[in-house]
Amino acid sequence: MSEHFGERVRAVLDARGPLCVGIDPHEGLLVDWGLGVDAAGVREFGLRTVEAAAGRVGIVKPQVSFFERFGSAGFAALEEVMAVARAADLLVIADAKRGDIGSTMDAYAAAWLSPGSPLEADALTVNPFLGVGALDGAFRVAQEHGKGLFVLAATSNPEATVLQRSVSVNGRAVSADIVSVVSARNAEQVTPGEWGSFGFVIGATVDWTDAGIAAFTPPTPILAPGFGAQGATPDDLRHRFGSMSRSVIASESRSILSAGPAGLAEAIDARVAQYREVDRG
Repeated sequence: MSEHFGERVRAVLDARGPLCVGIDPHEGLLVDWGLGVDAAGVREFGLRTVEAAAGRVGIVKPQVSFFERFGSAGFAALEEVMAVARAADLLVIADAKRGDIGSTMDAYAAAWLSPGSPLEADALTVNPFLGVGALDGAFRVAQEHGKGLFVLAATSNPEATVLQRSVSVNGRAVSADIVSVVSARNAEQVTPGEWGSFGFVIGATVDWTDAGIAAFTPPTPILAPGFGAQGATPDDLRHRFGSMSRSVIASESRSILSAGPAGLAEAIDARVAQYREVDRG
């Protein structure tokens, strides 16, 4: 079996720091970059972002929807962007938020996590709100191939509050219940001292106490959107995540991508330096 994804992330965070560059070719950014609002545009956008990120950070996160909107040509562009990123020794998190039941979930897992698949990524974001057990196929495929999952647990969008803060049948907030159930799966797969490969999506602006979440074991990567344009800063890393801050992947997109193709590398370098200063503090 391949090395645990959790341990691969751990090594990348130690070597490159927490910054993850989102590849989010919003229509407005395509226009600002002088690119077409089409499959060719998102392909060029993605490849330029990968080129700037390679050697500067360890992780990129393409947002699938911005490629999917252009149909088969958009997916072809995404396939190329992810393949080039992985060849450049970047970990690729496909932000697709897939979640379904039975053979449908199995097919999603095969598409995104199977070695040799055209859409092969290192990890996939998944939606547990049909029940964590509905993701069994994804857990199985990820484990078999040394891949990772990032399970939505506590997101920062206000529309999610009622559902995610509701009390589950186990007497915990739904977010906390998800963390507990997935953490138990991680504990079954790793030896003491290792990081789990089934991580969580927890917004950088989420109040953990309000969400009912506490520190959990074994450690596992936390994908934290919300840094940059959504308001969280590198200085918030320790404040927001406390003892878990060393396992946080700080995802930023617009705050970096808005620098444009000419300023992208410089923007990444500046942000990496900010996170490094926080780590030294």
